[in-house]
This record gives sequence, structure tokens and C-alpha cells, in this order.
Amino acid sequence: MKNKAIFLDRDGTINIDKHYMYKIEDFEFVEGAEKGLKMFYDMGYKLIVVTNQGGIGRGYYTEEDLEKLNNYMEKRLLESGVKIEKCYFCPHHAEHGIGKYKKDCSCRKPKPGMLIEGIKEFDIDPEKSYMIGDKMSDAEAGINAGVKPIIVKTGKEITEEIEKSGIEIYSSIYEFALSLQKK
Repeated sequence: MKNKAIFLDRDGTINIDKHYMYKIEDFEFVEGAEKGLKMFYDMGYKLIVVTNQGGIGRGYYTEEDLEKLNNYMEKRLLESGVKIEKCYFCPHHAEHGIGKYKKDCSCRKPKPGMLIEGIKEFDIDPEKSYMIGDKMSDAEAGINAGVKPIIVKTGKEITEEIEKSGIEIYSSIYEFALSLQKK
């Protein structure tokens, strides 16, 4: 039997978005995120982070900086009884990337590359899975990978495009977790 997963954007969804954040001292969970993630985990979902990190491509910070921050986040969540299976990231930017990072790739959301990789690596059933993010590009990545998109209001402003899209919108990860528990 295949696994079910919750794919998660990071900045603005799990943690407060602080524009090209890479320092541990700047990391702050969105209110209720830890509780919501624990609820998903307890419901048997594999938790997989998929995050665009154009700041690497622009030269603002390194892959090692990102790895340190993600390890910190994962450690904090483990202390709450939550396991993140993997943090996939896209360092590329077709327009603003520098050197090897300046390319049009298949992993930068809204393209589904990171989700497809997670689906293969963790034997995920897309039809039983969700993609949670705070932007239309997150939702589109989910749709493009065949998983159900969910938008949360904890990051970017909800656009008219999102409101008219028919995509389910929740105030936070925690609110969606409460709703999913009832299904």
C-alpha cells in the first residue's frame, strides 16, 4: 500500500516569511504550525517540505546555510514528536540566478519536480496527498503533481486569482489539520 503525504512550502507556511531567511536566529514557527504538523503526523501522513530557495541562486546565502536552517527546523519538530521525511529545495532562478543556478529547471514551483521526486522516493499516492502553501505557485505545483492543493493565509496576501480558483483556503496549517481530522 502506498503512503499518503502532506507536501509543505516552508516560508510563510511553516515559519514566518522573513524574505530570504537563512539564519537560525530569524526562524520562527507560524502560530499553531507545530500542533498542525503533529496532527498530520499522527494521522499517518509523511511530511515533506518543498521550498523554492532563489536566495541561493542569487548568491544571498549558500546551500550549507539552508541545510543548517532546515536541520534546526527538523530538530525542533522532532522534539515535538514530528518527523519531516525530507526537505527538498530548488536553488535555481531562470532570471536572477548566478552561475550554475541560473537555469530554467523542473523543480522550481509551480513546476512539480520536487513533489514528483518525493512521490517516487517515498512511494506516495498523490490522490491521498496534499500540497500546502501560501502562494498560487505552491497550489499549482500540487495540481501539476496530482495532489490536492491547500492555501494557508499565514504568508503572502491571498490574491484574487486564489480566491477565484476554487482552491480550499485555511487560516493556517493548524486549521487545515482540524478540518482534515473530521474527514
